[in-house]
Amino acid sequence: MPLSAPLLACHLAGARSVMECGPVGKPRRRPDRGPLAPSLLRGRARCFSSQSRGIEMQFMLLFSRQGKLRLQKWYVPLSDKEKKKITRELVQTVLARKPKMCSFLEWRDLKIVYKRYASLYFCCAIEDQDNELITLEIIHRYVELLDKYFGSVCELDIIFNFEKAYFILDEFLLGGEVQETSKKNVLKAIEQAICCRR
Repeated sequence: MPLSAPLLACHLAGARSVMECGPVGKPRRRPDRGPLAPSLLRGRARCFSSQSRGIEMQFMLLFSRQGKLRLQKWYVPLSDKEKKKITRELVQTVLARKPKMCSFLEWRDLKIVYKRYASLYFCCAIEDQDNELITLEIIHRYVELLDKYFGSVCELDIIFNFEKAYFILDEFLLGGEVQETSKKNVLKAIEQAICCRR
């Protein structure tokens, strides 16, 4: 069942219930702990930025419905042979799943979170204790960044401008952790870098 916006904000803020959270932006006092941090309750973006910094992504893969790898980013040291094996295994596993199946799956000692956008699958591996919903938000934010930069992004944009897709990812994620959640700031950094190259 999808969470409503206030409930999602409370969940991300670490509140145990909606009653403990109160209306978004107005934290209630806990009897023994004082007020909840107001910055965590002022909307989804703040909650996203504070909580997503705790997610340590192992790798991110983008592949097509035909199983062709379009982009890969590894945040853990692995040999090329191991990377190819993981990629082949995961692509087959994800593509074999039916559209209405859950977007989370346990694989080896990791959790795999994936989402399909048009003809592309965005697939991330996270630690077992990490939050899958935050990872889905990270995937969605990356897609929004690509969409904003390319203007209605498609698979061909990533094929022919893969270096820009990598650059956007590097501005957004650093070492597998979110470093910048503002779309405006990420796109500004990309524009500045492109201007400096010319």
